[in-house]
Amino acid sequence: MAVKIVRQPKKIALIGAPSSAAAFQAGSEKAPAALRAAGLVDRLKAAGFEVHDYGDCPQRLFADDDEHRRARNLPAIVAGLNDLKLHAETAMKSGALVLVLAGDCAQSIGLLTGARRYYKHLNLIWFDRDADLNTPATTPSGRIDGMVVAHIVGRGAPELVRFWGETPLVREPDVLLYGISRLDPPEQEVLSKSPLRHVTAEQIAAKGAEKSASDALMQSHADTRDFVLHLDLDVISSDELGAVNVPASGGLSLAEVRDSLKKFAAHKNLLGLDIAQFNPDKDADGSAAKKIVELLVEALSARLAAADSIEQAETATSAQTAPPAQPEAPLHEVPQPEVAQHEESTAAFAAESEEPVSTEAQGVEHESGSAPESDASSEPA
Repeated sequence: MAVKIVRQPKKIALIGAPSSAAAFQAGSEKAPAALRAAGLVDRLKAAGFEVHDYGDCPQRLFADDDEHRRARNLPAIVAGLNDLKLHAETAMKSGALVLVLAGDCAQSIGLLTGARRYYKHLNLIWFDRDADLNTPATTPSGRIDGMVVAHIVGRGAPELVRFWGETPLVREPDVLLYGISRLDPPEQEVLSKSPLRHVTAEQIAAKGAEKSASDALMQSHADTRDFVLHLDLDVISSDELGAVNVPASGGLSLAEVRDSLKKFAAHKNLLGLDIAQFNPDKDADGSAAKKIVELLVEALSARLAAADSIEQAETATSAQTAPPAQPEAPLHEVPQPEVAQHEESTAAFAAESEEPVSTEAQGVEHESGSAPESDASSEPA
């Protein structure tokens, strides 16, 4: 059955996914609470967004799980994704931008699954230092966070590959890896043979973040395809943000990440964004949390500015195309019978030309089917 979703570019549906079950260490399950405590919701509201907070899913915690060394903690990961999927489906149906405060990167699977409930074709921009293309057969660690993209495109543990119900969750040609600078040899081999698109951190630094992000949107056919964005905060150099699970110097600067994120967030076809890998256990003074909140608010404010520009353009167009007002003849020059006739004619014209109130000032009406579509992570050493 078709569902009509009216896009609401000035609304945010916020979901916490406090999980470290797929991560390389404990602590990232505290990220949603830490970002809320740093004032994220109030800052988004002050910027001009209407925020609907769906609260947090139950915590799913890191464990070594030495019994399953090739794919650790799978039951806890799958349970967490089932929780997030339900929230994401409800939030996606509201038409708001869905913002997931995630602990580990695996939560992106839950967001994508919630989006696929209503959108048959999705693209994915994976904004990450790592490609996350390992599988249980190639992983050096067994941590699912180093394998998430592989599972999204249909390779890996059956519990995750089939989480959506059919494979793949997103097709390889519809995934773009943005900002990568760490690749394991098996991942390099996958990229050499795969239709996956990728843009390295080195290329972004050479071309400029804003131009690189614009080109990435073009490569992803964002003007005609809905997309989801994943942001792993370890893409930022540890010189500027070290409170992540696997920090490293190099990569992208905070400014380059912000400029790229602003371009992505402003696009009308962005359905949802999840941020991952912030570890409050490494942020004793709370400065990293404040920096992340500032990054998100500044980037998402570009979405508000884009929505305002669209509204102004539509208002101007409506004013230019509106039919001219029909002047009424002075009553003393028109015999009484003709006055009655004129009033009836004017009423009929108004009834015929009256248009429904446009939803485009708030968003874009999208009709999508609920039926699924018929139709490959680098981890640090």
